Amino acid sequence: MPEGERPRQSRASTSRETARETRVSLKLLFRVASIAGGIQFGWALQLSLLTPYVQELGIPHAWASIIWLCGPLSGLFVQPLVGLVSDRCTSRFGRRRPFILGGAISIMISVLIIGFSADIGWLFGDRGKVKVRAIAAFVVGFWILDVANNVTQGPCRALLADLTKKDHRRTRVANAYFSLFMAAGNILGYATGSFSGWYKIFPFTLSDACAINCANLKTAFLLDIIFIAIATFISLSAVKEQPLDTHCGSVQTGEDSEQITHGQEEAFLWELFGTFKYFPATVWVILLVTTLTWIAWFPFTLFDTDWVGREIYGGEPNGTNYSNGVRMGTLGLMLNSVVLGITSVFMEKLCGKWGAGFAWGVSNIVLSLCFIAMLVITAIRNHMDIGSNDPPPNGIVIAVMIVFTILGVPLSITYSVPYALISSHIENLGLGQGLSMGVLNLAIVVPQILVSVGSGPWDELFGGGNSPAFFVAALSAFAAGLVAILAIPRTRVHKQRILP
Repeated sequence: MPEGERPRQSRASTSRETARETRVSLKLLFRVASIAGGIQFGWALQLSLLTPYVQELGIPHAWASIIWLCGPLSGLFVQPLVGLVSDRCTSRFGRRRPFILGGAISIMISVLIIGFSADIGWLFGDRGKVKVRAIAAFVVGFWILDVANNVTQGPCRALLADLTKKDHRRTRVANAYFSLFMAAGNILGYATGSFSGWYKIFPFTLSDACAINCANLKTAFLLDIIFIAIATFISLSAVKEQPLDTHCGSVQTGEDSEQITHGQEEAFLWELFGTFKYFPATVWVILLVTTLTWIAWFPFTLFDTDWVGREIYGGEPNGTNYSNGVRMGTLGLMLNSVVLGITSVFMEKLCGKWGAGFAWGVSNIVLSLCFIAMLVITAIRNHMDIGSNDPPPNGIVIAVMIVFTILGVPLSITYSVPYALISSHIENLGLGQGLSMGVLNLAIVVPQILVSVGSGPWDELFGGGNSPAFFVAALSAFAAGLVAILAIPRTRVHKQRILP
């Protein structure tokens, strides 16, 4: 062998050893991502039970979506602000961990307020059918919960991106872990919400203001507090962040790492919007697909269990059929989460074979077909001659369960692929990961605001059901799929030789 080959091989061997040493372990990423399970446990309860619950407090269906407006509004301002501040945080505990801990504690406080909202309303004089004071307490707790979720999730994603740095494969794996724990939290949350006997196990939750459904909800949120406390401890104890000891008021862009100093007096949204001029076309396509995807997902998020209780079981809030339908819808969401978790395990291989953008596009086409199937099921159910107190035929219920289950595949991709794509592209620009999560969050919350404002009145205009909003969702998902397939570069990621 020529003498010149030995130094070259030695350098290659040293490079591989250095890469092994600097790469963050999958075990650590797994532990850090575990907090997603605690966050999503509460989200599962919120998504499956709170739209029906707020109607039981006396809010009409047409206005139920307005209650959800606080979530995207808080996300519009809170998550970008938290992302920017966490990029610059110089706390001795690290940049991300103080925000994750503060958000988790706020979540615990908020679910206490929501769970005991009926008791709070009773304490302050609620006695009628419309529980005004309970609604006020509920809305306050709901607002705090959404703010706290936005405070927590952005830094969680940014922390994973900090750990993986420019290793794009590790970034996708980390986001797949995050999606997997979201699935686990969903499964536990939906299973908790679908169980109707919590009031028997914890009879102290029953009160003059809080009947069986309310007591079950209250117990579920008390369990959520325990779960998120455990998940937060596991996640935050897994990593020791190094305090930031350099000035973070500069943003690097391009290969030349040109520094652009932003004055401290500029508002954070100015800085956020100021980064837009550095975005290449691919980033704008990712943001467009994200926007269309969430226009599709949010009507389902708002009205999934309400659709089952109202249009499949033919019930009204506070009625037996409606409650049975909500529980059956929650069971369907649990099956959905099982598929979500299974898909997350195979996410890296799927994206490596098809390309992340192509996989995302196909999943949105599947999402559109599922919404069309829900419209067909609704039409068939409406043309059946079923008594007002009779449950729907088993065939209709099975069809609903199948659709909910299949939706776990596109939901898993929605929870992971956009974050991995935006993280890798923003990393190439040299922008902070907290800021990049804030940018993506804008593409998520703006469509949620539009859906929150418009879906209730839009549904009411066409008879008061949920089908009009699902029709718009089907069109938006189909458009998102086409754009992702045609406009996001289809690059396959080859598996690297360096083993974990």
